Amino acid sequence: MQATDNTDRVVYWGTGRRKSAIARVRLVPGSGDIKINNRPGTEHLQGNPAYLATVKAPLETLGLENEYDVLVNVRGGGLTGHADAIKMGVARALCELDPENRKPLKVEGYLTRDPRCKERKKYGLKKARKAPQFSKR
Repeated sequence: MQATDNTDRVVYWGTGRRKSAIARVRLVPGSGDIKINNRPGTEHLQGNPAYLATVKAPLETLGLENEYDVLVNVRGGGLTGHADAIKMGVARALCELDPENRKPLKVEGYLTRDPRCKERKKYGLKKARKAPQFSKR
C-alpha cells in the first residue's frame, strides 16, 4: 500500500511472515538505514552479518540498498524468523514501488512464504514425534 507520512514522503508498505514472526515494513526514500522496533538494525539483529545480509538481500538484488530507509515493526518468533519475515516484507514493499520489480524478486524466491512451522504435540507422545521409551518387559 502506498501512502504518505507526516513529511509528505512517499511510503511503501509490505508485510512478511515466517514461523510465528510477523513484520510490518515501511520503505521510505532515504540513505539505506534499517530501524527495527525503533532500534538500529544491527542492534536488534545482534550484529549478526548473516541476518543483516538476509534483510538487505531484496534491496541488493535491485541495486536500491542506499536509496531507501527500512522501518520495521516485528513481533513473535526469534531472530531467524524476524530476519526472514523482514526480507519478505521488504520484497513486497518493493513490488508496490514498481510492479517491474516483481519478476527478479520472484526468481530469487523473496516473495515465497516459507510454510515450515512447528508441528503440534500429539497425545500419548512427549513432543510432536518423540515417544516415551518402550520396554518389552
